[in-house]
Amino acid sequence: MNYTQRHLDEASKIINNLDVSKIERMAELLVSLRNRGGRLFFLGVGGSAGNCSHAVNDFRKIVGIESYAPTDNVSELTARTNDDGWASVFEEWLKVSHLQSKDMIFILSVGGGDQKKNISLNLVYAIKYAKKQGAQIVGIVGRDGGYTAHMADACVIIPTVNPETITPHSESFQAIIWHLLVSHPSLKLTQTKWESIIR
Repeated sequence: MNYTQRHLDEASKIINNLDVSKIERMAELLVSLRNRGGRLFFLGVGGSAGNCSHAVNDFRKIVGIESYAPTDNVSELTARTNDDGWASVFEEWLKVSHLQSKDMIFILSVGGGDQKKNISLNLVYAIKYAKKQGAQIVGIVGRDGGYTAHMADACVIIPTVNPETITPHSESFQAIIWHLLVSHPSLKLTQTKWESIIR
C-alpha cells in the first residue's frame, strides 16, 4: 500500500470512529448560543489558527452567529505576546472582549492544551477564564483532547489511528466537522453559493 492510499484509509477509519453524539450535542449548544444572542470565539494556534479564521467566516455568514478569532488580529496578538508573554494572549483578549456567560469559546487544537506538560498554556488559561465567566466551551481536538476535553461542555476527539499522522488528521477533521456543523439543518440559515445556483 502506498502512502496516499494509507493516509486515505486512515481518514476512512477516523470517520467510522467519530462520536456522532458529541457532534450532535455541539450542534444543539450552538443553536442555543444563537438563540440567546451569544458570541462565539474560536481559539487555536498554528494550522488550527488558520482553521479558526475560516470557521469564523462560515459561522458568521452561513449560521448567523457573531464570531471572532483573536489570531485574525496579528497586531494585537504579537503586541500581547511581546509585552506579556504567549501564555496569556487569549485570556487577555477575551477579557477585553468582555466574555460573558451567554458566550462560547470553540477550541480547535491537536493536543487541547496541557498545563503539566507546558503545552498550549494559552488555551488552558483561556478555558479557565471562560469557566470563571460561566461561558460554554466546545472543541475539536486530537489525541486524548488534553485540558479541552476535560473541561468542555462538548468535545469531539479525533481518533488516533496512526501515531505518525495525529496532526494532519486532527487539523483536517476540524474542517470536516465544522463544515458539517454549518451545514447542519438546525444551524444553517444562508444557502451557500454553489448550492444556490444548482438548477
